[in-house]
Parts: sequence; C-alpha cells; structure tokens
Amino acid sequence: MTRGVGFPICVQCGTTSNPCRCKVVGPTLGFLAFVVAGVVEWPVGAVVFLFKRMKGRRIMAHPATVVYPRVTHAIPI
Repeated sequence: MTRGVGFPICVQCGTTSNPCRCKVVGPTLGFLAFVVAGVVEWPVGAVVFLFKRMKGRRIMAHPATVVYPRVTHAIPI
C-alpha cells in the first residue's frame, strides 16, 4: 500500500486574535509562504554571503523574520 504526501497543517493555540483562541489558516499559509521565500532567498543569500557576510545573513533570515510573521498575523483564523 502506498501513501501520498499530506498537506502540512500548522496550528497555533492560545492566541487572542479570535474567539476560538486557535489559528489554523494563518500559520499554515505562513509556513507555505516561508518555504516559497526560502527556496528563492536562501541560495541568493548564500552567494551574497561569500562577499558581504551580514547582508547575506539578513537575506537568508528574511523568510523567518519577515515573511512568516506577516502572513501569520495578517490572517486571524
């Protein structure tokens, strides 16, 4: 029997942004946006890192420090 790859679901409980105190859509879309941004920005950041270390680190950290939080906080459910 074979199994397909499932869709990643992220759940964040204990938030105050909605009455249910749990978020599913925002963190899941945030994770997907993080992966897409990482696929693009990490190789670019690695090349820049060879010449300008701090700039390369900022580029590689961008998905985790900017993309994921903005998408997660933008969707309240």
